[in-house]
Amino acid sequence: MPTLVAKPPQGDGWTHEVKFDGYRSQIIIDAGRARVFTRRGLDWTSKYRDLAATAKTLDVENAIIDGEIIVLDDKGLSDFAELRKAITRRQHDLYFVAFDLLHLNGHDLRDMAVEERREILEGVIPLDIRIQFSQALPGEANAIYHLVDQAGLEGMVSKRLGSKYVSGPTTNWLKTKCYTIGEFELLGVEREQGKPTFALMAEPGTRKYVGSAFVSINREMRERLWKRVQEHAGPPPKNMPTRPATQWVKPGIKARVKHLRGEEDLRHASLQDFWDE
Repeated sequence: MPTLVAKPPQGDGWTHEVKFDGYRSQIIIDAGRARVFTRRGLDWTSKYRDLAATAKTLDVENAIIDGEIIVLDDKGLSDFAELRKAITRRQHDLYFVAFDLLHLNGHDLRDMAVEERREILEGVIPLDIRIQFSQALPGEANAIYHLVDQAGLEGMVSKRLGSKYVSGPTTNWLKTKCYTIGEFELLGVEREQGKPTFALMAEPGTRKYVGSAFVSINREMRERLWKRVQEHAGPPPKNMPTRPATQWVKPGIKARVKHLRGEEDLRHASLQDFWDE
């Protein structure tokens, strides 16, 4: 499991790949069978029957392949929102993006260097099937990050050259996510002396809480925000836990928030602007 970092690692000691927005999965091929497991070890072969059938066509006796199951949008980008629909309704639209190989034909490869494992993996996967190899991105880390961001991708994963495969969290794999801007509804402002101020955000229309955004706007705008919050003071939304330092507001205030791309809830979010609906 890669560690989240703010910036990609620099230098020649790393290899970089696209971070795909899907379900981390593992394909196990053995004795003429192919099974697909989730990150938590659940056997989802029946849900991924087409990919399992494709895996059986690989020219191996047995293998354990690490990767991500994705579905693509009309721009060719992985689309997490459509993934669940594709699993139940559009099996033929699923892809497995393979990025590591733990075991092959009776040999445990985890102690090999990551670049050696990936070289073997690339040779195992044909070019024209729905199991695809995750290609390394050439170039300098910051330039790669810029291109990934401009392309609208979720982010990038950097792997330390020479590193072994270790289960669990590791700093040999680092993920750098890209940011995006979204519009949300303001639920309230959490303001406590001596601590940062946070705006509590919700999905527009549903008022379902999705996380908090750091209020990093300038002093004049902070004061204007606080005035607006006091003018629109209201009761807390239903099903929200008690937050003593929070001033809740009535519906009607929209906000623009910068946050990490590819997350269900807001992470590393900051308030950029707000206005009356």
